[in-house]
Amino acid sequence: MSAQSAFRNYHCADGTQFIAGFFNGDTRAHLQLDGKAVTLKKRLSLTGTRYRGGGVTLEISRTGLARLRHARRPATACELA
Repeated sequence: MSAQSAFRNYHCADGTQFIAGFFNGDTRAHLQLDGKAVTLKKRLSLTGTRYRGGGVTLEISRTGLARLRHARRPATACELA
């Protein structure tokens, strides 16, 4: 039995692009961002899902809207590509 996975491409308002990978049985998000692999741990959030690690925060609302904070930049809105 193979683990299912989901890969999502995002484009952000500030021009950032990244790929997020989610795997069954793994609560973390795996991002390819700025040419680097970053693993984010799932954090408690009342408004959706939040992941944090390595100076990166990814928030995904229940409606599917995403916000990304990284590299000391302000948060930026992101959408599925």
